[in-house]
Amino acid sequence: MAGPYYGPVPPPIPYGSRAQMNAPRRPSQPSLEASISDLTRKNAVYYPNYRVYRDETPASLNYNCISHVFYAFAHVSPDGGVFLSDEYADCQKPVDGATGCLGSFMRLKAEHEYLKLILSIGGGSASQNFATVAASAATRDNFGRSAKGLVEASGFDGIDIDWEHPSNPEQGRNFLSLLAAIRLHLQDDRYLLSAALPAGQWALQNIDLYKAQDYLDLLNLMAYDFTGPWSQNTGHHAQLFAGNPGEPSGSAAVDYVLSTGFPANKILLGVPVYGRSFLGATGPGQTFTGHGGEEGTFEYKQLPRPGTEEIVNTRVVAAFCTGEDGGFVTYDNPETVKMKANYCIERGLGGLFFWTGTADVSAGPRSLISAGFKALHGSS
Repeated sequence: MAGPYYGPVPPPIPYGSRAQMNAPRRPSQPSLEASISDLTRKNAVYYPNYRVYRDETPASLNYNCISHVFYAFAHVSPDGGVFLSDEYADCQKPVDGATGCLGSFMRLKAEHEYLKLILSIGGGSASQNFATVAASAATRDNFGRSAKGLVEASGFDGIDIDWEHPSNPEQGRNFLSLLAAIRLHLQDDRYLLSAALPAGQWALQNIDLYKAQDYLDLLNLMAYDFTGPWSQNTGHHAQLFAGNPGEPSGSAAVDYVLSTGFPANKILLGVPVYGRSFLGATGPGQTFTGHGGEEGTFEYKQLPRPGTEEIVNTRVVAAFCTGEDGGFVTYDNPETVKMKANYCIERGLGGLFFWTGTADVSAGPRSLISAGFKALHGSS
């Protein structure tokens, strides 16, 4: 499958002082602007359309560090039709001097010609129709036709299937049939096709990933939410390596995917831009009394919590803070993101993705997206 083309060299990336920008670059330090125009690794973000109601518009993201944006979410009807989930936010609301979030993104794509915009379909709260749609040849075909129409009308570069998730081998086979039907309408020489899947063998084993490589350009491994309100004990929710035998981890999921023969360079490792809170606890492996934040989470830009100290466990690759209104809060910080980026390089993975882009801080040393980009491209 032909790889995506990222277009001409974009304008230089402003970082540091003007003197830094104009200073001669050492041969050992590849320039950021050179790397973003010839991306060997992806640094992608999800942009949920509801964030526009929080004044977090598409233009608020730092495109000097972003190669792909997954626009979330479109929905799917029982007959396979794909439709925008919020037409006002997507196509009508004034946004960044344009009409709708999609109008803003079209402007941004014109300014950053390397940028790929992918329509993500489904999501955790809107995947209920995938099993029915994927089970029938007629609805699969309708899905492919409908997705193509929406992609062409809105200027997307492809689609992302966020079916959470095929829950048995039959649904896994139907998932592959759905991907095949999509490829009949969205040819691989022009459109990107990706899928977001949980980072655990318990879910991945239902899909023949070796066959899936024939259709997918990218597999977005959601290497987070390993622990949460549903857990009996606390734990790091996005650890790269297991702290104890049998614990879920990003590396275990990567190992499983690679063991199926799926290409490493098509895997994006997911990074959460939020932390999970466990009240009444001070670390992993403990009981807890409840959760702080919004539904047990704090956005990364709210972390560490006021009055707490940020600590990094380099063995499992996880950051956390304890005390105050969050209790034990587990998350990623720039140090852990750099370690995850280096892991991607070592394993030959395609790069990173972040859920969500607008939960990050603005450009600077605390930015997760910037830290990931710089580490992936040898400039950290």
